[in-house]
Amino acid sequence: RRQSSVTARGASSRLTRDERGAGAAGPRPAAREEEEMASAMPYKPPVGKPGAEEGSGGRVHRIRITLTSRNVKNLEKVCTDLINGAKSKQLKVKGPVRLPTKILRITTRKAPSGNGTATWDRYEMRIHKRLIDLHSPPEVVKQITSISIEPGVDVEVTIADV
Repeated sequence: RRQSSVTARGASSRLTRDERGAGAAGPRPAAREEEEMASAMPYKPPVGKPGAEEGSGGRVHRIRITLTSRNVKNLEKVCTDLINGAKSKQLKVKGPVRLPTKILRITTRKAPSGNGTATWDRYEMRIHKRLIDLHSPPEVVKQITSISIEPGVDVEVTIADV
């Protein structure tokens, strides 16, 4: 009986890969058919994104406008002015995204000499930040950002290709 089981094992090792099944060693027959079909099909160039030709014939860029200020009212006014200007030009606008407020704190002794009771002054400055994303040609952004910007509001414009 032992010899018969050994011969059975030996016989199975003589089988070809197709007779045993591909397993993890090679591609499945269905995968081979898909590869043959794909190689027989003609090449199709990728289709561009719809709306990529909008604007004044130029390339569409992703423009990120970062606004920072210590005064929230001035910051919100500039944000609404920018967004209204962009929407009047029929651009894609995302934002304003309100980022977390940075709070800078300084704690000092009230007494200049350091003597006396332990009384402290606590000062803080809050820095508010907003992000606005636009999809437009860079020429249009010059027109939008030409609005009057409130005092104390810093504007940073970053342009990237889409």
